[in-house]
Amino acid sequence: MEYYPRIFLACHTRHVKDSRTGHELSGHQASILDHLDKVDPTSLAELAGHMGVTASTMSLAVERLVKSGYVTRERADRDGRRVCIRLTESGAKIRSENTVLDRRLVASMLAYLGEEERDRAVTGLRLLAEASMKLMEDRSRKSFVRRRPLPPQ
Repeated sequence: MEYYPRIFLACHTRHVKDSRTGHELSGHQASILDHLDKVDPTSLAELAGHMGVTASTMSLAVERLVKSGYVTRERADRDGRRVCIRLTESGAKIRSENTVLDRRLVASMLAYLGEEERDRAVTGLRLLAEASMKLMEDRSRKSFVRRRPLPPQ
């Protein structure tokens, strides 16, 4: 619990810029892009809940991203009340170009380690990443089960 925040503090990306336009995004806007996909839509309510903000706060942030061309917002086919958000090509590009951690700073940090230490560190991170994916799948599956309506009795 104490190690990742130290790494984040030393190596996080301070500014997210669109290489095409030079437009700068806030950390919050970049975080929203990190939670979206080009193909699978995410509902505004789910995104707001996941990120711990109200739907109206998320709606304002998404509107700015829509105006900048990074996301699309549309009504769901089956439920017109549900607003779905997807990344555009521009949004996917800026997301892929920018990461939470600055690659140069991470490389500088790793340079303080010997080759064997670096290999062990990367192996440990890979194991943690694999475990985190399993945790997210598990949580998603449990969340889906809770959201399904109960069968009539």
